[in-house]
Amino acid sequence: MTQLSPAPEPAAGATPGSTAKPASERSKSLYGGTGSRRITVRDIAAAKERGEKWPMLTAYDAMTASVFDEAGIPVLLVGDSMGNCHLGYESTVPVTMDEITLLSAAVVRGTKRSLVVGDLPFGSYQEGPVQALRSATRLVKEAGVGAVKLEGGERSAEQVELLVSSGIPVMAHVGLTPQSVNAYGGYPVQGRGEEAAQQLLRDAKAVQDAGAFAVVLEAVPAELAAEVTRSLHIPTVGIGAGLECDAQVLVWTDMAGMTAGRVPKFVKQYLNMRELLGGAAKEFAQEVVGGTFPAGEHTFH
Repeated sequence: MTQLSPAPEPAAGATPGSTAKPASERSKSLYGGTGSRRITVRDIAAAKERGEKWPMLTAYDAMTASVFDEAGIPVLLVGDSMGNCHLGYESTVPVTMDEITLLSAAVVRGTKRSLVVGDLPFGSYQEGPVQALRSATRLVKEAGVGAVKLEGGERSAEQVELLVSSGIPVMAHVGLTPQSVNAYGGYPVQGRGEEAAQQLLRDAKAVQDAGAFAVVLEAVPAELAAEVTRSLHIPTVGIGAGLECDAQVLVWTDMAGMTAGRVPKFVKQYLNMRELLGGAAKEFAQEVVGGTFPAGEHTFH
């Protein structure tokens, strides 16, 4: 009679019958990993090889960044979306290098593990590779970011190549590029139709060949985004680009329900923070007007 070997003990924290990863594998995970050092672009590349999906959020200040860092978000983007949701501009176009640098430094100070990516704003790299290197160097030296992001595919390939060869990791951004809002006349979905789809694929391959470690696909049909993802060896980061991308990013104020009015179709609001914060402000105001705050426990004697 054959003697059966006893079943292996489940990994710590796992329940019988679960498919929990071994501790050594969990330690390497971008989300939920146990490492304490900063995530790097090498970790991002390894996640692609493992087939691991990962989340990215924007952040614009130290306190919010610390919350996301503690929640295990592996990559934080100090996006020029700060123009819309933090600085009160109508678009990302007015955002300056001074503003990006100041807020990127705050996010870096507020985090311990997340890879912080700083956006290059409109007008800071379009003149050519030398201008791009000057702007990116400032973000790395003054703000301490681990990588930069810039918009454009084939048209920005030379900028990407010089930055990467100079030691600055680059996340590219193709599809809908918000800095081109004036040229687009709005924020239309990109890549519809055979010609547009082929151009988007060329753009993604161009930035990969130039050395980008990842590429954002924004407002792209899901089927096209899936094809791009299969075609590249670097990760794709989707925002309105379907489920097949390697990673997903949202603007945090959209994700948390802080944004007023209509939000893009691709946004899922996981919280109604605007209502919660407004309610807290009203309760505070009512207690002040009613003479019940500060109470005894909030008063010095």
